[in-house]
Amino acid sequence: MEEVRFDDVESLQKFVSDEFGEFGDPTEITQEMVNQFAEVTGDHQWIHIDVERCKKESPFGGPIVHGFFTLSLMPKLNASLPQAYKTTGVKNAVNYGSDKLRFLSPVPVGASVHACSRLVSVEAGKKGVRLEQEAAIHVVGSDRPAVLYNMITLLQG
Repeated sequence: MEEVRFDDVESLQKFVSDEFGEFGDPTEITQEMVNQFAEVTGDHQWIHIDVERCKKESPFGGPIVHGFFTLSLMPKLNASLPQAYKTTGVKNAVNYGSDKLRFLSPVPVGASVHACSRLVSVEAGKKGVRLEQEAAIHVVGSDRPAVLYNMITLLQG
C-alpha cells in the first residue's frame, strides 16, 4: 500500500478511477439489528419489523432492511475495504456530506452485505483537501448494488 500525504493532491489524484476496487468483508444483517435500528430511529414500518405480515403481504417475501440502516453500516464496511493508498499527516477527517445517494434494490433481513468503492475526485480547498468517493453496497452474490453513495470527506492537517 502506497503512503501519500493528505495534502499532496497531485499524488492522490493518481488514484481517481472509473473502476471500483475489490469488495471488503461481508456483514450479516439480522432481524434483531433491524429491530434495534427501528427503536433508535422511530421507523417502525411493518415492512422492516413485522416478519409474519411480511411473509404474507410483502412483495419481497419477508422483511427488508431500512435503507438508512444499510447506509449506516458504511463505516464498518469501509474499514475492511482493500486500499491502494493510505493518507498520512491527517489530524482530522470530517464527514463533509454527500452529492448522491440512491437505494437501488432491497436488502432482505438475514442477508450479508459488502461494499466496494472508488475515488471520484480530489480537490484542495481553504479548509482542507476534499475527497469524493463513490461506494456501492451489495447483497453478497448480487451484481446490482443495493446502495450507491457518493461520500465527501474533508481531510485536515
